[in-house]
Amino acid sequence: WRIAAPYFRSEDRLAAWTLLAAVIVIELSLVGIDVLLNQWRNRFYNALQERNWEVFVSEVGVFTILAAGNVVLVVYQLYLNQWLQIRWRRWMTSNYLGEWLHDANHYRMQLQGDAADNPDQRITDDVKLFVDRTLDIGVGLLSAVVTLGSFVFILWGLSAQAPLHISGREFDIPGYLVWGALIYAVFGTALAQWIGSPLVNLDFQQQRLEADFRFNLVRVRENSEQIALLAGESAERQRLSERFGRVVGNWYGIMSRTKRLTAFTRSYAQAAEIFPYILAAPAYFADKIQLGGMMQTGSAFSSVQTAVSFFVANYRELAEWRAVLARLDGFQAAIAKSETLAGSADSIHVVSRPGSDKIDLEQLLVKLPNGTPLVSADGLSVRG
Repeated sequence: WRIAAPYFRSEDRLAAWTLLAAVIVIELSLVGIDVLLNQWRNRFYNALQERNWEVFVSEVGVFTILAAGNVVLVVYQLYLNQWLQIRWRRWMTSNYLGEWLHDANHYRMQLQGDAADNPDQRITDDVKLFVDRTLDIGVGLLSAVVTLGSFVFILWGLSAQAPLHISGREFDIPGYLVWGALIYAVFGTALAQWIGSPLVNLDFQQQRLEADFRFNLVRVRENSEQIALLAGESAERQRLSERFGRVVGNWYGIMSRTKRLTAFTRSYAQAAEIFPYILAAPAYFADKIQLGGMMQTGSAFSSVQTAVSFFVANYRELAEWRAVLARLDGFQAAIAKSETLAGSADSIHVVSRPGSDKIDLEQLLVKLPNGTPLVSADGLSVRG
């Protein structure tokens, strides 16, 4: 909230709120089309089962209209989303540049030696990723909530039409399809969190190590003359290789954890394809529902399960987003700290002896704000 809210209170707030509202309205409209398509499946597959040609042709026409509307909405949602992204990024970049370069903040931040490493990477890559991921995750979460609210009622009604059958016996469990989807999703979310939680720290470290490596490449380019004169290519190559080795080492950690998470999420998604039909099949074979009702049940179950499984499906993106949030939050905190440091009182006072132009400094120790010694001397004298 600290990072995102200022833009929507800025001088560009009218365009920001207008574009955001348009993106949200389109997303809600897409959920509405999904509801209509769910109802369409019932009629369409029933027409196939009954070999009703007139209804079949009519439903093909309905699908054509719904599909065309879906395409138009998706295209314009992407266009408006990208428009909002670049305006938001432009404002954040300008704001961060102004704060970073204000009154020597960039210099004092280096003296602090805190976690705000590589400001260039935070202003470029992190801002871009923050805006992109915030919109994608925010709109996706809204869509999941609205989808859940819309399809829970449909699935609850279908549970009454197709009661649970086990071993030839009928069990009247209100909304059993809804409970099945919720239990399946909660179980999947818990496992995804257990498997993927280390990715947050690994992503944070990867962004930092990539930025360090890139910064040192730039430093070599800027100091190429001195390096050439001192024949320092070998030393620079070794230093750069060491830094890139850290990038590779952390990447192997990401690979290992991502492999486990992907194996789980893909298995989870594949099982979700057949799970609702397994639940509804006994009712279908007991002639409680038609083919259309079974297909509608599968579609509604899939929508509910996908909505509740939002965190499972987007765990990798959420982990990356969390790392970006931590880096930008640290950058803002470092700027605020450096501004406070600029207004603080002097920490070294020099008092000379009356009638003498000599200042004796016994056991002098000057430290940076992070505790690193800057100057250390024992019995140093300064004249004049």
